[in-house]
Amino acid sequence: MAYDEKKAKQQWRNKVNNAQGHIFEQCIKTACLIYAELGRAQVEKIPEPFMVTHKGAGGIFSGRFTALAQPDFQGTIVGGQSVVFEAKYTTTDRLRREVLTKEQMDALDRHWKMGASAAVCAGIQDQYFFVPWKVWDGMKERFGRKYVTARDLEPYRVKFNGAVMFLDYIHQKGDSGRR
Repeated sequence: MAYDEKKAKQQWRNKVNNAQGHIFEQCIKTACLIYAELGRAQVEKIPEPFMVTHKGAGGIFSGRFTALAQPDFQGTIVGGQSVVFEAKYTTTDRLRREVLTKEQMDALDRHWKMGASAAVCAGIQDQYFFVPWKVWDGMKERFGRKYVTARDLEPYRVKFNGAVMFLDYIHQKGDSGRR
């Protein structure tokens, strides 16, 4: 089997992006713990719908997904408002609308219509944003394309102190309409 440099580079990028995505989610989970400790919100990571199909030796197992993924985080902000959001991170300079599945988009839309603070918590390189669902969903009309850059999302940038503080916008609240 011949060495395929292009394939090897892509595999490396995939591994780096996957690791960065996990770090990003950990930073969001840390914020969830901080908000709970402060009494501001109770927000939790929703587990992937998964079923073990075979248990092997040494803790190794096989499994399969049992349903399509829902948004990553759900909870309640003090005062009773629901919050639901998907977390997406990229090491590149842009984040495409299509990184969300149709099922995730449909779920966010349903929650938004019910009055929840529905959003996409986005990480673009070293900047973090909490983008209201209607801004994300209307990306093509608002920005003229189906991807966003950190510059596009500046009004929705949130504080970062080792945790992605998704309830704390750096600027005055944009057009989230619900927090």
